[in-house]
Amino acid sequence: MGVTGVSEILRIENLHVSVDETPIIKGLTLTINRGEIHVIMGRNGAGKSTLASVLMGHPAYEITEGTIHYLSQPLEELTVFERARAGMFLSFQYPVVIPGVQVGTFLKKSVQSVRDEPIKGRAFRKELNEAMNTLDMNKSVLSRYVNDGFSGGEKKRLEILQMLMLNPKLALLDETDSGLDIDALRIVAKGINQVAPEAGCLIITHYQRLLDHVKPTYVHVMIDGQILLTGGPELALELEEKGYDWIDAAPEA
Repeated sequence: MGVTGVSEILRIENLHVSVDETPIIKGLTLTINRGEIHVIMGRNGAGKSTLASVLMGHPAYEITEGTIHYLSQPLEELTVFERARAGMFLSFQYPVVIPGVQVGTFLKKSVQSVRDEPIKGRAFRKELNEAMNTLDMNKSVLSRYVNDGFSGGEKKRLEILQMLMLNPKLALLDETDSGLDIDALRIVAKGINQVAPEAGCLIITHYQRLLDHVKPTYVHVMIDGQILLTGGPELALELEEKGYDWIDAAPEA
């Protein structure tokens, strides 16, 4: 159930995905409703980042079986650009450097492209200032080139700033918390919590510590391309303590 009754954002049914004919995702089913935060945890190589890439339309991945519906529409009907314009956002595990493109220009062009309407300068600046204040970001970052010379924490904050400005319906966050100190972690969590009530969120992480600040609706354990166990926030604590070996023999969720 979403926050105002059933309001389905994403429905994945029996998804199978391969790369160069090698199966990576092997029968994954997941539904995300508005206002829900889903966390996927698992070992490296389980298929977590593959799932995020497939949802955004990365061409290297082939869907061999199953269906994905986004806002009740078959996802394969949408190009990557159309997915972004329809409200999908992916925060990269390793944000790329774009030399020569200033952050302020990049943000304005991104927002204008996704909204598909002219952006008034004063209104945009007000919106941008509010988002940067939320994330405790210095305005000097706007004149720097995108991720050029940025620390890991600065890159992740910029990813979350983009998310706040684009105001997605589905936020896919691929290890946004990795490499962050505790202060940066709190700030990133603040941004996630700001969009979560009106969006569906899928967070991929290895660490329980983000969940001290972002309360998930569901925690899923992904092993060898499948979700084998689903629980609440307490499951993340159990994984922190016990690891994953005890789940391998558990029945599929």
